[in-house]
Amino acid sequence: MKRFSKFIFFTVLGWQIQGSFPKDLKKYVVIAAPHTSWLDFPIAILTRLCTGAMIHFIGKASLFKGPFGFVFRALGGTPVNRDKNNDMVSAIITMFNDREEFKLGLSPEGTRQKVKEWKTGFYYIAKGANVPIVMAILDFENKKVKLSLPYYTTDNKESDFKFFRDYFVNVKGKKPELS
Repeated sequence: MKRFSKFIFFTVLGWQIQGSFPKDLKKYVVIAAPHTSWLDFPIAILTRLCTGAMIHFIGKASLFKGPFGFVFRALGGTPVNRDKNNDMVSAIITMFNDREEFKLGLSPEGTRQKVKEWKTGFYYIAKGANVPIVMAILDFENKKVKLSLPYYTTDNKESDFKFFRDYFVNVKGKKPELS
């Protein structure tokens, strides 16, 4: 599967991967941005398959119903009910604490639409689970996924978010107007 994924990603689609997922860490949060299109998901999955890193994800519960639900689960997905006011951050921190190895990919925007402010859940998950954040740029303009070194949050949320935002500055998603 890895060889086939590399052929599709690199040869057929012409994408590149700059950097790598940490091999020495068993737990971390990955934030991938900009999230502007449904095509972000297959690019992220191909990146994961090419690198051999098992990055889990969460998605709206409706994706896990019907004929394709098993596919999303097999790819490492967990359904979440976004209609109810759940304490999702605490639930995910528990997932990190209960497992010896767990890596979770999230979109800091929380949607494919243009947003002024990122959601903060990924930040509080990383802080609560005491794990670093790895940033993954989905640069459709240059067909490149750029992976950062692990970043451990500090006690200065504003400074941390500035660091995150600066990493993604001027990156164009599939739909640049939503970046």
